[in-house]
Amino acid sequence: MSNSMIICKDVSKSYQRGGETLSVLDHLDLEMEAGRFYALMGPSGSGKTTLLNLIGGLDRPDSGEVTVAGAPLSKLGSGPLASWRAANVGFVFQGFNLIPVLSAFENVRLPLTLTPLSKAERKKHAELALSIVGMSDRMDHRPSQLSGGQEQRVAIARAIASDPKVLLCDEPTGDLDRESADQVMDLLVRLGKEFGKTILMVTHDPAAAARAERIVHLDKGKLGHIESNVGA
Repeated sequence: MSNSMIICKDVSKSYQRGGETLSVLDHLDLEMEAGRFYALMGPSGSGKTTLLNLIGGLDRPDSGEVTVAGAPLSKLGSGPLASWRAANVGFVFQGFNLIPVLSAFENVRLPLTLTPLSKAERKKHAELALSIVGMSDRMDHRPSQLSGGQEQRVAIARAIASDPKVLLCDEPTGDLDRESADQVMDLLVRLGKEFGKTILMVTHDPAAAARAERIVHLDKGKLGHIESNVGA
C-alpha cells in the first residue's frame, strides 16, 4: 500500500501574460510521503507557489494529475473540491492574512464554518488549536495587539483547527525576525512529529529549510534533486 500523501504525475501549468505563454511547471513528477516535512526551494519564478496552489486545490493544472490524500483533484467539481479542501488542507501564508477586527479565537474559528462541525465543536476545535500553538492566553487579542510571531502562530492554529492531513506553508517565516522564525519552525516540526501532519513549506530561508526532513529543489518548472536532512 502506498504511503504517498501527495502525488503529482506529469503536471504542467502555464499562464498567459501580455499575449505570451509563460510555462511555470513542465511535466513535473513528484511524490511526498505521509507524515513528512518537506521544504520546497528554488529561485523566484521556478514554480514553487504554483505547485503549492495546485496541491491545495486552489488552481488546476493544464495537464497531468494531482492526487492528495487519495483524492484526484481534477475529478472534483468546484463544490466538492471546496469541501475537500476545508477538511484536508490547512494554509499558512507569509502575511498571516488574519482579519484585523476579529480576535485570535474568532480568526481561528471562522474557517470552521465551512465544515460540518456544530457550533460547540467549532469552539472546541478553535480552543484546542490555539492551545497547541501556545496562544490560549492571547485568544481574545486582536492581530494589532500581537507580535508578528504571535500572529503567525494564530495563523497556524487557524490552519490546523479542522485537523487537516496536509499543511501548505508559503514563506511562513518571511516576515519574522530570527527568534520568531525559529519558534514558528519549532512549532511546524512538532506538528509533523507529534501530530503526523504532512507539511510542504515554500521557503528561501536556508535555516528554515534545514529544519525539514526533505528539501525539494525546483528550477524552471522542473524537479531538481531532493535532499534528506539526516538531523531533522
